[in-house]
Amino acid sequence: MDLRKYLRSFGYAFEGIITASKEQNLRSHIVSAVIVILAGYFTGLSRTEWYIVLLLIALMFALEMINTAIERVVDLASPNLHPLAKQAKDIAAGAVLVFALFSAIIGLLIFLPKWL
Repeated sequence: MDLRKYLRSFGYAFEGIITASKEQNLRSHIVSAVIVILAGYFTGLSRTEWYIVLLLIALMFALEMINTAIERVVDLASPNLHPLAKQAKDIAAGAVLVFALFSAIIGLLIFLPKWL
């Protein structure tokens, strides 16, 4: 195992995170995550509830980054408008939306009983 190559891969990963964080959609997820974390702090979530909330936040970030990567690859492979390219991008964006909706539902199930 080449240690330099291995450590360099972390640099590439951090570069990817920085690049993705410039995307508007990921930034909106970051803002939402900060709001949820603050709400969780002031609500007094249990340890298990924190695990769930933090897991959902991490998965949302990861899924949004995968969606962005898919969009970039599709744009590279198909610079002209093509119905299959559009479908690939729409499906990836749809996956993010599905996860965001279910994350919101889980968030409501965690927070609402504490607030009511």
